[in-house]
Amino acid sequence: MTRTRIFIRRLHLWLGLGIGALFVLLGLTGSALVFYIEIDAALNRSGVASTSTPAAGWTSTVWDRALETGRSRWDDPEGEWSFEVTGEPGSLPARYYPSSEHHGHHAEREMVWFSPDGGRVLRAEPWGGYLMSWLYELHMHLLAGEIGRQVIGWSGIAMLMLLVTGIVTWWPRGSWRKALAFKRQAAPIRRLRDLHKLGGLWTGLLLFILVGTGVFLALPDVKTAVVAATITTPDPIPAPRSTTNEGRQIPVSVALAAAHRALPDARLAFIDVPGIGDKPFRMRVQVPGDPHARFPSSFIFVDQYSGRVLAVHDMRRGNAGTKVSAWFRTLHDGSVGGTAVRALTVLIGLAPALLFITGLLHWQRRRRARSTHLNHSFTTE
Repeated sequence: MTRTRIFIRRLHLWLGLGIGALFVLLGLTGSALVFYIEIDAALNRSGVASTSTPAAGWTSTVWDRALETGRSRWDDPEGEWSFEVTGEPGSLPARYYPSSEHHGHHAEREMVWFSPDGGRVLRAEPWGGYLMSWLYELHMHLLAGEIGRQVIGWSGIAMLMLLVTGIVTWWPRGSWRKALAFKRQAAPIRRLRDLHKLGGLWTGLLLFILVGTGVFLALPDVKTAVVAATITTPDPIPAPRSTTNEGRQIPVSVALAAAHRALPDARLAFIDVPGIGDKPFRMRVQVPGDPHARFPSSFIFVDQYSGRVLAVHDMRRGNAGTKVSAWFRTLHDGSVGGTAVRALTVLIGLAPALLFITGLLHWQRRRRARSTHLNHSFTTE
């Protein structure tokens, strides 16, 4: 065995021992989160309501009613609301962001579920205060805010190295048939090695995709730099402002009508309603060709006082970097191919646990065997 191969083998071992447990944690939590909406609905029936009325959409009046209901319960003129348009009849999920100096992914928020007519609050819980949201926070940043997100992102790069060194370590120098075989009658230590080897080979490519896209989601600046270096810099999302904060906010239905005229073939996904100030309404929409239904990459901005469309970010008109970037979340959460691919993603998320356990047991058995051999050699001298 060459020195290079020995070094790569040791590097694979050190990486596995160093970040293997974190890899297992992210894999297990990621598997649970693939179906987190369905699991959460099953665990919390109070936020689920059935109705015979059509799903709320562009022309529904329930959004204004739900906003009025929400603002009457959370009296904060500067608070912001984000209504999710599921495309399914039933309760209306929303996020309430109280006025705060902290914005973005780590902002404080209340998760709210309204009745189908928008007139009642069925369920309200702080984000991170119930099981599935807690798992999401654990998976995204280890419950440690931006520092945790950085740890996840940079550890993900080490996990990519772990996968690559595993393939290099396995790469056969002789018979491929022998290298791919599982020896049922072999000694336990050899069976452990075969389980580890075959588990890595069968899941390696998909794990590489999941980890790589996870790194990009955790480290958006790295994502932008890589896409810019290999393709081109993605188009920035506009950040327009409403023209004045002295008027009265228009109804949600009026803002929706203006946005719909701007992109009539788009499917509505989120309605972001600003508080008092100069922020505009923001509609997150899916246009034909956008791979992610729940978190699409196109936006329409509407002045919250005049109802004028301020900007449109249509990913179809974006450059190649914009279109490639739209696929990262889709590939990471398994939504690229419907339920079957999501189920496969769940199984792939379990693979790090298999690899870590078999690798750790194999390493421990080898250490015991080596120690026994050295002790035996010492006593026979």
